[in-house]
Amino acid sequence: MTQSDDFTNGWIAAASCVALAFALIQFVLVSKVQVSNSSTSSTLLNAQALDDRKVHMLSWVSTEIANGAKSFLFAEYSICAVFIVVFGLIIFGLISWGQKSAQDGALTALAFVLGAVTSMASGYIGMMVAVYGNVRTTVAAQRGLSAGTGAVSMTPRGWSYAFNTAFRSGGVMGFALSGLGLLVLFIILSIYKTMYDQDDWDVMMEIISGYGLGGSSIAMFGRVGGGIYTKAADVGADLVGKVENNIPEDDPRNPATIADNVGDNVGDVAGMGADLFGSFAESTCAALVLASQSPDLKEAGWGALMFPLLVSGFGIFVCLISSFLATNIKQVRSADDVELALKLQLVATTVLMVPVCYALSVSFLPKKFDIDGVTSGGVSATNIDAFVCVISGCIGGLVIGLITEYYTSFSYTPTREVSDSCRTGAATNIIYGMSLGYKSAIIPVLVLAVIIWVSFKLCDLYGVALAACGMLSTLATGLTIDGYGPVCDNAGGIAEMAELPESVRDTTDALDALGNTTAATGKGFAIGSAVLTSISLMNAFSVKTSISGSLDDPIVLAGALLGAMLPFLFAALTMLSVQKAAGAIIMVVRKQFREKPGIMDGSEQPDHNECVAISTQSSIEEMILPGAVAVFVPFIIGFMVGPKCLLGVLGGTIVSGACMAIMMSNAGGAWDNAKKYIEIEKAHGGKGTDIHDAVVIGDTVGDPFKDTSGPALNILLKLISIIALTLSSLIDGNDDWEDGYIGIIPLAILAAICYAVYVYIYKDNKYDYNKVDAPKSPAPVAGDTDAENANDQL
Repeated sequence: MTQSDDFTNGWIAAASCVALAFALIQFVLVSKVQVSNSSTSSTLLNAQALDDRKVHMLSWVSTEIANGAKSFLFAEYSICAVFIVVFGLIIFGLISWGQKSAQDGALTALAFVLGAVTSMASGYIGMMVAVYGNVRTTVAAQRGLSAGTGAVSMTPRGWSYAFNTAFRSGGVMGFALSGLGLLVLFIILSIYKTMYDQDDWDVMMEIISGYGLGGSSIAMFGRVGGGIYTKAADVGADLVGKVENNIPEDDPRNPATIADNVGDNVGDVAGMGADLFGSFAESTCAALVLASQSPDLKEAGWGALMFPLLVSGFGIFVCLISSFLATNIKQVRSADDVELALKLQLVATTVLMVPVCYALSVSFLPKKFDIDGVTSGGVSATNIDAFVCVISGCIGGLVIGLITEYYTSFSYTPTREVSDSCRTGAATNIIYGMSLGYKSAIIPVLVLAVIIWVSFKLCDLYGVALAACGMLSTLATGLTIDGYGPVCDNAGGIAEMAELPESVRDTTDALDALGNTTAATGKGFAIGSAVLTSISLMNAFSVKTSISGSLDDPIVLAGALLGAMLPFLFAALTMLSVQKAAGAIIMVVRKQFREKPGIMDGSEQPDHNECVAISTQSSIEEMILPGAVAVFVPFIIGFMVGPKCLLGVLGGTIVSGACMAIMMSNAGGAWDNAKKYIEIEKAHGGKGTDIHDAVVIGDTVGDPFKDTSGPALNILLKLISIIALTLSSLIDGNDDWEDGYIGIIPLAILAAICYAVYVYIYKDNKYDYNKVDAPKSPAPVAGDTDAENANDQL
């Protein structure tokens, strides 16, 4: 049974509007937490009012973080605007030339621009709400303290108040991004549909893939630039503040503290949002391209083609219902409830999606349909087969998330063993953490392999695309939880800088500890969806170019080896970028401590703005080279060598990048939570011990693993795949080396960019290491001469 066009369009539009309306409601609820003492008695849960000085400090710190976030977004989006214009013109020219149609070129470029602008708007909304909600989470934690003269602690209602504030702040981003992304894509489809006959819907869907390219391109800037910013500031603040000067994390005396808190937002909010928005746009576009190749699905009507959008739309309704479990039904009443509340979100949305997807499959898809793929003559599938494909992705995403939690949460053995390894120094901590990261990739890769095999057997290439859509069907919940983490992290930093009671910081740390775990879970979810999305795009490229690469073909094998190398190159460039940007921060912070000795006793104030400015400038400069590599490699290989080699590059990049991304994200998450285990649970003596010094060094090494290089690999996989799909019509039917002369043009552009980066950024380094004093030596692990020597070189 299939449904009418109006019925289909109505449900998709309704889901989008409901998501945006719910995001607005969540924002209104967050805004009711007032950062002042003029609030009504109903707002002040207990007698823990804030004095005027603390209110002033809260307002000042939150304003500085918001201003830093805005300055970064302005600088980043200025670069993005230039990129959108230039790349949009390139797309228009190439598609018009390849398709012999200026209309196709113009519409593809328009879809690209709309995808990019939607991604930017979503990132801005998420960032602004995060910096708006962080201080209110701090205030909620303060006002939830018990009254009286005895020991001060959080009341059950206070825990619920603080958790709900942070969770709803994340919910604004989650539902706003999901609703906006779906609505804009639906509007593009509705408009373009009037310009093409039903027989040409396959051409229309290929044109609309520009929407995914736009989203993924901005995700490159958000993920790479934001990742470099956040970890440069974090590494600089930790090494000079905690390790060298022995001051607490987020201490207001540290000049890099504001930049560190800004980084939590630009990397984990705007960056993650752009990443998952790109996955949603690209997986949906890949499914639409593959579905449009089936005469049966086109004949079944608009509802059958819009099945991927319906899955996303009804996923919004499921996520909305599930959110009430955390905020209204099963409320958080203590620190122990936080983990259960967040985990319940993941499980509940997955369970509820099963009957929903079944109903969608039997209502909108024909009972049987044939679809093209790599299988000779295509494959015959049923609506139940499509349902199984969607659910395999949905359940697989949950399993990957839970496995990631097991390896990165200090509630379980692996992360506690990482902290145990610090007994013998930082070196053994790093060794054990890396081994944990490698081991943690095994089960997620097996899960992805099973999803791909099952989906392919049932619905060929279309099945893999549906699995990717299924994994992203609970996007609103995933983004809500991802946004919750940095909001809590910032709330703790604001509490420290405003010198609120230690019990407030204990509350925010407890919320943040689970936020770190859920952030790691979100990264696992993002990697899994990126792999399935990339495979879907690669499959769509294979269908559009009518090639089926075999490793027996040396040109395909050479491409696969080249592709397997790309994640290593990309990880190296992003790690080097963090090192260089962090080096600039470290030198400035050391300089301030040296020239203003009164910072330590409070008689002089640090210059926070200098570190914010350097972090912004360094991250923008350092993201150019990794971004250029990801953008231009498909052009170079596709034109210079040919589509078969490019197909091999896509396959090699996906296989290598998936394993490396999981390893880096989980190793970094384990190092981070091993530090939290010692600091929060007071394990191994807690803070101020040699073991704590060792675990901080491990956490510092893990920061760029989990927040820069690992997540950025997701973008690499998706971006080269969507670019390849966009280029498919230009290189379709080309023999190897047929248009080699054209490939020289993007190769020359990439070479020019590399030379410019070397001359104007790397060579012209404003921060000379030789002009800065050597760092103070942190306390080495007792009896470890090698560790002492290593620490002296930090």
